[in-house]
Amino acid sequence: MIDGAIPYLRCPVCREPLARHERALRCARGHSFDMAKQGYADLSAGRLPHTGDTAEMVADRAAFLAAGHYGFIADALAEHRTEGLVLDAGTGTGDYLARFLDASPAAIGLGLDVSKAALRRAARAHERAGAVLADLWRPLPVADGSAAVILDVFAPRNGPEFHRVIRPDGVLLVVTPAADHLAELIAAHGLIHVDPDKAARVTNSLGEHFEQVSTTTCRRELTLSATEVRTLIGMTPSARHVDLTTFEPTRVTAGVDLTVYRPFMGTH
Repeated sequence: MIDGAIPYLRCPVCREPLARHERALRCARGHSFDMAKQGYADLSAGRLPHTGDTAEMVADRAAFLAAGHYGFIADALAEHRTEGLVLDAGTGTGDYLARFLDASPAAIGLGLDVSKAALRRAARAHERAGAVLADLWRPLPVADGSAAVILDVFAPRNGPEFHRVIRPDGVLLVVTPAADHLAELIAAHGLIHVDPDKAARVTNSLGEHFEQVSTTTCRRELTLSATEVRTLIGMTPSARHVDLTTFEPTRVTAGVDLTVYRPFMGTH
């Protein structure tokens, strides 16, 4: 439900607080933003340059995550229990945020994404989580210094905006693919491979605003059916250029790096 997150939201036009008026959010200056019937609010404030994951990709992601294959990632994130606002940047279906909130009963969740198909699911992912349509590359419709935790799982990282909205004692949790993530499928099907310089690029994108505290590699070997292989590929960007008709059962390495950052104070 979005109501618990509303105190942390700000008008994307004038930055004033928002209040709910039936099926809309409005600020004191009269700017109004519709809420979809599925429960998420549109705070994009204009035409978006991209629309994010398609309905098919979102359906595949929901099915794959529901089977528990990436539960080890959710478990690693949920160890960072907190109180206050948990902001999930690029929330997708909201599964990671929901698992985090289950482990943090005093927290409120807010998921941001640019995909309407994803937000339809994220809005129902947890009773203490709201969902908002917003572009991570633009100023976020979130109050200054409000987030106790920011989750960023396989999503873009807007260092200046993350720094603006995080609390001084907050933590940023970034999940990126490890070097061997899905290596077997990459070799067999020509999937988009992991950039070997990705870790350095992530650190550089945050370096002016955040200090790296630790990095932990989480790895599992998954035994997937042919259907699950298709679903896994279907939820990735590779789905746009891979034939999704013929697959075999496969053992797959799932490896991710979870990096913990804390904000530098006094920098913007």
